[in-house]
Formats: sequence, structure tokens, C-alpha cells
Amino acid sequence: MVVLFQQPAAVQRPEAALTARFLRPVLPALEALLLEVRAETDLALGEGAARYGKPYPIGYCAEITHDVLARLGARLRQPRHAGERALKAFIHAGGDGRCVWGVLRGQYFQTALQIGGLYIDVANDTVDVRKPKVEILPIQESGFEAIRDAAHFAGIAEAYWGLRVYANHAVPSLAPLLPMIGVPVSGPAHLQSNTQYMVELFRQDAFARSQAWLTEGPAPSTDVIEAVRSLCPAPLLAAAGPPGREAAIQACQSARATGRASDQAWRDALVADFPAVCGSIPVRERG
Repeated sequence: MVVLFQQPAAVQRPEAALTARFLRPVLPALEALLLEVRAETDLALGEGAARYGKPYPIGYCAEITHDVLARLGARLRQPRHAGERALKAFIHAGGDGRCVWGVLRGQYFQTALQIGGLYIDVANDTVDVRKPKVEILPIQESGFEAIRDAAHFAGIAEAYWGLRVYANHAVPSLAPLLPMIGVPVSGPAHLQSNTQYMVELFRQDAFARSQAWLTEGPAPSTDVIEAVRSLCPAPLLAAAGPPGREAAIQACQSARATGRASDQAWRDALVADFPAVCGSIPVRERG
């Protein structure tokens, strides 16, 4: 099975064995290392930072995770700490570690690390500052999962961000890759979701997930459709065609019939239009 960009992966037997050999015996040292690196990250990112009217680290899970990962990479070139030595030995033995994005315990989107069979959240306090900065768990016990489809994304986005999520009947030409419209409590409507994982998820099954949401998801009002279309530059609006449920569904069917799911040039051309219509997407979607 192909693992998508930032998708949490099932732990295979070799990864489980390497995790048990190199990482589980040094979990306290690994946690101490990550807290040390996180302190460096806080100094670099935190001073005066604020988002959503709340001070750092609220909402900074992606930035914190990426910064910690970069600092770890630099440290592993000359490991001195017991945790660093363990990580380097794990990697040299064939172990894998990467950044992942998904839903944590059915409540909110989160960026974290998957290292072997471990879920490692170095931004564990970016929703609730009372929580420990670092959390390490076996990934199967973490409650962390990949987004499955548009309905799954919409349910989390509505609960976590307060968005109302509709089917994208506004811009049919973009509907295969951006099948959702997000309407915040205050602020403009915009298309969802401008993240690489979601785009690749919708390509994975030749837009069947997109078509299902466009067929079954709640229809936007005329006002919402007009608000989204007002964001479109004239060339995009001309290419989009008239709005409507059937037009959006037809766009998915046409893209499937012409093999667009595997057409990287087509994908890249559509993605180039995303900034105009994705509006002010909460940064936490990237984290």
C-alpha cells in the first residue's frame, strides 16, 4: 500500500523490531533529548509570537515540529546525547522517521513525528498549554490516525476550527482536488483543503472520495457560492464553468476518465490556482 505524504504508517515487523532494540530501552533519554531541543525551538520561535489571539505555542504545532526535526537532524551528525546516539543507531540500522499529520484522538488536527513504532509529539501543548510539551507513545496506542475522506476532515474542522463545511459546487474545475468549502464564524468563505496530504488523498482513488462528498455533502447557499467565486481570478472563473452540484460531479468523472489522477502537470496547474481561492486557511491545518 502506498503511504501518502505525512500519512501515519502501519508499523511493519522490521520497524517494530528496530524500535524495540534501539529506542524502547532509552525512552527516558529520548524524552530528555526532545525536551532539550524543544527548549531551543521555543527560544527561536516563541518570543512575542501569537496566533488566533492567543500566545505561543497555541496553534504552532507544525512550525514547532518542523523546527525540532531540523535541529535533531543537525545534532545527529555528531551525536553526544544518549538519545541522539540511539536515534542514529536506529536510523543506521534501517529505521525510519518522518513528520506525520492527522487527527489526534478524534478531536483535532496535529503534526507529529513517527519514528519506527513510536508516536512522538514534540508540540503536545499547542492546543492545551497545560499538557506536557513532549509525548511519546506506541503509535497504536496514541489515538493518532490519518484523515480518511472529506467527511472525516469536515467533522474535525467543524468541531476544532468552528468551520461550517459544504460541498464545493462553486468552482467545479477545482472540485476534484478541492471538494470542500469552509465557512468560518467570521471571515470569508474559502475552498478546502490546501494541504499536500489532502490533495494526494483525493488523487489516490481517482477522485472517488471527492465525488462522494460533492454528491452527499451539504450544498452551499447561493451567497456562499458567490463569495467563493468572487475570489477567483477571471481566467480561473472562465475555466471553472457555471456552478452547480452536477457540474462538480462531472468534473470528477471527467478527470477520472482522462487519467488526471496520475497527471502531475494537471495537478500542478490546478494547485497554482489554490492561493486565490483558499483564502485565510487556519495555519493549524498544516499542523
